[in-house]
Amino acid sequence: MTWGRRIFARRPGAPFRWLLGCQIGLAVMLVALDLGPALPRMLSPVSVPELDQPTRPGDQTRHYRPDRPANPGPGIDRDMPRRLVAEETTLDGRQALLLRGAISPGDGERIVADLRRLKPGTVLLDSSGGSVADALEIGRAVREAGAETRLAEAAVCLSACPYIFAGGTGRRVADTARLGVHQHRFGESDILPAFLAVEDIQRGQARVLEHLDTMGIDLRIMGPAMATPADEIYILTAEELAEWNVVTD
Repeated sequence: MTWGRRIFARRPGAPFRWLLGCQIGLAVMLVALDLGPALPRMLSPVSVPELDQPTRPGDQTRHYRPDRPANPGPGIDRDMPRRLVAEETTLDGRQALLLRGAISPGDGERIVADLRRLKPGTVLLDSSGGSVADALEIGRAVREAGAETRLAEAAVCLSACPYIFAGGTGRRVADTARLGVHQHRFGESDILPAFLAVEDIQRGQARVLEHLDTMGIDLRIMGPAMATPADEIYILTAEELAEWNVVTD
């Protein structure tokens, strides 16, 4: 009998305590590695303005609150539906569809069915973002329907929402609306941190890049997107929207 086996034989609970200790050590290591990139920001927090604060070139990063994004109008705040809500409406005498709310897993199938049934000429958006996979699915369906996409006055299109917006055959953003991008988390595991799911992250980024390229969006938009933390949002200027072909008018 080896030395390790003799110890375990004398102490029946030793193997279980050893395994538990290894699991706790691994958990501590994973948490430390997952928080590592954000640790400097946690120790030296920088005050990020809320979304209702005006932006200017070079000052475009705002606090991101997916459940309660502020209107671009100062002092105005509103709740955002937790799932994407589709409302039939008309615009310029044509059938239109307003999509408002967060994009939750499973919304894609439902909204795609609405798009195919209604065949709207325009899709209006007011969304804080959410599920990237569902946003890509809806964006492809918008393009298949041949619909335009618009952000009306005081609307927001943040996080994953621009992937729906990109599907429009024609794309417009009102002066007081805001379209913003930031980093996303990919991977379906709720147990392991995202940094361990390297293949999932790469596949997710590849799908996003392919989608934007197919929709005719300049991939330079991914620069500020990948450089902006998930709890912040980078608001594109009118010049960036035009130069990167995010808008067509």
